[in-house]
Amino acid sequence: MAILAYNESKVDTRQRNLFGYTLFFASTLLVLVLDLATSGKGGIGPFIGLCVLSACFGVADAHVQGGMLGDLSFMCPEFIQSFLGGLAASGALASALRLLTKGAFEKSHNGLRKGAMLFLSMSTFFEFLCILLYAIVFSKLPIVKYYRSKAASEGSKTVSADLAAAGIQTNANQDEDCTMHMERLSNKQLFFQNIDYAVDMFLIYVLTLSIFPGFLSEDTGSHGLGTWYAPVLIATYNVGDLISRYIPLIESLKMESRKGLMIATLSRFLLIPAFYFTAKYGDKGWMILLTSLLGVSNGYLTVSVLTVAPKGYKGPEQNALGNLLVLCVLSGLFAGVVLNWLWLIGKPGQF
Repeated sequence: MAILAYNESKVDTRQRNLFGYTLFFASTLLVLVLDLATSGKGGIGPFIGLCVLSACFGVADAHVQGGMLGDLSFMCPEFIQSFLGGLAASGALASALRLLTKGAFEKSHNGLRKGAMLFLSMSTFFEFLCILLYAIVFSKLPIVKYYRSKAASEGSKTVSADLAAAGIQTNANQDEDCTMHMERLSNKQLFFQNIDYAVDMFLIYVLTLSIFPGFLSEDTGSHGLGTWYAPVLIATYNVGDLISRYIPLIESLKMESRKGLMIATLSRFLLIPAFYFTAKYGDKGWMILLTSLLGVSNGYLTVSVLTVAPKGYKGPEQNALGNLLVLCVLSGLFAGVVLNWLWLIGKPGQF
């Protein structure tokens, strides 16, 4: 993602997204093939193969998430909200499938593997559908063609392949003239002009991933729900995240203040001691409430920042800023996952 964000103005968005979606499809399919080829027996070879495929998912995510968000940033904010809502919907759907497969296969022989195989089969189909929709349908939508033509007129070179696929030919000399007469802010200038938004995105996901899903899966104690407890908590988070991503569509509930967004982001860190003491002394009701609050705050702040940040810039700058903010999101994800290990400090037998 760092490489792609640095070179975003030189990367063809259509090829980038198609590569990412195709890699998602191939990697998901190969996880199925790997399991079937080894009959689910595991071992060091399949484990290394699974690690390689996990890395491929990361590469695919960097291509698609940065490419799509950059592409949508020079369109209307509602498109960004819809895309982010879709990301949350995929998490909610994954949780629903996890609960369904657990209920259906829990008592059957090799039930966990059967549930995973069903889930991966459906994921492979969805990824194939994404390739077809993006390659054939998305670029031909009238409103998408309008915004991409507008971005091209403002000097963007990343949309030329999309416009060609939609049957719109751009004048090379006109594009060159636009580029010469329009000074584009550098990535460094964009980053420092939006440093608060960048910090917001980093901190939002540092906090979220330091708790979800690792802490919720492994450090919530024993409760009446038994083995259902962790899947229920994860589903609670995903549903809260999904619902809250639609809250900014209500004008009176939208937050656009840069100072307000920063205060709200920093306030979320109070959830760390709240989760610690609830896991130690509280019951499952309080933990479910906290988890839903974690999801709601994550979704609401994510949409608020990413829909407000691109305003006031030209198409090429909006695309670049979208990529930079996704880089901050993924940096926060990585840092949060690493910090997740801090919950294990002082616990006997964990290392």
